[in-house]
Amino acid sequence: MNKKIFWLVSMPRSGNTLLASLMNQNPDIGVTANSITLEIMKDLFLLKQTDVFQNYPDEKSLDNVLNSVFDNYYKDWNYKYIIDRGPVSAPGNLMLAKKYFNQPIKCVVLLRNVLDILASYMKWYTNNPNAFINKYNFKTDSEKLSMLMNSNGAIAINLEAIRTLLQPENSHMACFIKYDDLINNPKAQLNKIYNFLEIPYFEHNFNNLSQLKVNDRSYDDKIVGDNMHTIRTDGIYKEDNPYRSMIPKHIIDLYKHIKFDKKK
Repeated sequence: MNKKIFWLVSMPRSGNTLLASLMNQNPDIGVTANSITLEIMKDLFLLKQTDVFQNYPDEKSLDNVLNSVFDNYYKDWNYKYIIDRGPVSAPGNLMLAKKYFNQPIKCVVLLRNVLDILASYMKWYTNNPNAFINKYNFKTDSEKLSMLMNSNGAIAINLEAIRTLLQPENSHMACFIKYDDLINNPKAQLNKIYNFLEIPYFEHNFNNLSQLKVNDRSYDDKIVGDNMHTIRTDGIYKEDNPYRSMIPKHIIDLYKHIKFDKKK
């Protein structure tokens, strides 16, 4: 395969869409939206547990399919470099990637404190009535935030993936970018990413941005709720979020320790 594939690992509401929109200004780079490639690999691998497979365990033939997942999925993507957004370093995913992903595993990791992520969710689902979290029978912010933090949700899964990369034996696979640093000095953070991935640098525009589009596709947010993946296009700056002070106290007590203030 003549494409190099890397990974974007982070919790939702951590600047994923902003980073992808910026990096995709470079015509050689395609940063994906939420990707299904890891799910494809997992579902194929789980076929080994079925009665049909175990009745005729052709291990090598199924492994040939697993080895070709990324080659085939990105076959028609016209980029030299793909940055696949998915929790590749979550324990089960990492096991599969080490076995079937035939390239070095290098991850760009966006870090944002969990309470800031929850405040961002609150602002979004309050301002967008059709947000997916509002479709459940939850009446209070406490119920909604607890649901978002469930162990099978995107926050928890990606947090586990980040924890894996923070372990000393795995940190060589990761380039850690803090959300606030990306907002305050995007050029320096992109330069850090380029150096880590060993890609020639590209001069990016940080003032006039575009919504995420890659491989001629954009997010269809009517599935999850309006503006879930909408970014500001007039520049990169941080706005105060009043919902940060509205997070219920017991939610704060549960998750205030999950923050990334130490330098990485």
